[in-house]
Amino acid sequence: MVYPSRRELETQLARNATIVSGIADLFKKYNLTGWEAPFETLKKQLADYDAWQRATVLPKASASNGLQPEEYALRLEAAGVDIPPAQLTAMAHKAFADIQAQMAPLAAEIAKAHSWPSADYRDVVAQLKKNQIAGADILPLYTDHLHAIEQIIRDHKLVTLPDRPAIIEVATAAESVQQPAPHMRPPPLVHNTGQRGVFVLPLNIPAGTGQAAATKLDDFSYEAASWTLIAHEARPGHELQFDSMVENGVSLARAIYAGNSTNVEGWGLYSEYIVQPYMPKEGQLISLQGRLVRAARAFLDPELESGKIQPEQAMTILTHDVCLSEPLANEEVERFTFRAPGQATSYFYGYTRLLELRQKTETALGPKFNLMRFHDFILAQGLLPPGLMEKAVMEKFVPEEKAIP
Repeated sequence: MVYPSRRELETQLARNATIVSGIADLFKKYNLTGWEAPFETLKKQLADYDAWQRATVLPKASASNGLQPEEYALRLEAAGVDIPPAQLTAMAHKAFADIQAQMAPLAAEIAKAHSWPSADYRDVVAQLKKNQIAGADILPLYTDHLHAIEQIIRDHKLVTLPDRPAIIEVATAAESVQQPAPHMRPPPLVHNTGQRGVFVLPLNIPAGTGQAAATKLDDFSYEAASWTLIAHEARPGHELQFDSMVENGVSLARAIYAGNSTNVEGWGLYSEYIVQPYMPKEGQLISLQGRLVRAARAFLDPELESGKIQPEQAMTILTHDVCLSEPLANEEVERFTFRAPGQATSYFYGYTRLLELRQKTETALGPKFNLMRFHDFILAQGLLPPGLMEKAVMEKFVPEEKAIP
């Protein structure tokens, strides 16, 4: 019998009350009736279950953060990562250093323009975070920048855009507990009755173990961060990726079996990459910081699972070198150690494979390479593992492009 980690149990027990109160909030939000008595019964049952966990399970909880090696290997496979952890971490460490090198001159340029005393990218990111957008100003800012990115996409012919607008909303506190990072709530690919993807911004995460109070994150609600988040979650990222599958159709096999993180998130991070050169300088720096986060995930996740590093060391890397706020860094460590071990590595891996495929396609087509048609073809395939996506591009897209007069 392998018991869950103490860190996982203590964190979840500390946050359960927020989730329970969030259930009542949703009943009230939608003006439902007759729910009060059954909810009180459920509330008591959940409280009793929490008490049982504290008395029975918590004393036996494991001090270790890692899964068994065989279980972790299965988690990576389920996320679509088909290379050994050692190879993945080596790639990620190299990419991490390369991205830091790219951030340095850009940070110096921004610091000079603003007359800031330090040109270190860490200090420049900290300065940019001071420009927080609060409350009712958040959605208008994101909406304005979404429109600006859409114009970038059209001007530079990056991908074909639909006529309909994208949807953005701010999460409730209970929703933020369930999913603390910005995300796109995807539409169902099977039996869809008109649902569309929604870009969700969770801006507050209730306190967990060791946190004195709920802390507002400063990682998403400042102007420079909005550019890369929109590119990833909305357009040309996940909103476009999923809604195009709904509108253009996708096979049941791909809808049911190909929805792993590598196949999905590779496009999300790649979307940031293709928009990044056209963002304002501040947005470009934070886009690189986002790429730095994904490289860090690809070596921190497996190294935490293997015991090579401890959560405290990972927190230091994430807060100091990656420039995350302490609440978000804590959420990342939770993600690596018990929320979804293995999954966070998929962003870096999927992006790397997609970038390699683009480079291979450019080499094969030379001057005939058309970036918009390449991206439209990738989206038209729906979700595919990197190997099958490469097969489709090389056996269908490349010959068809070569045949164009």
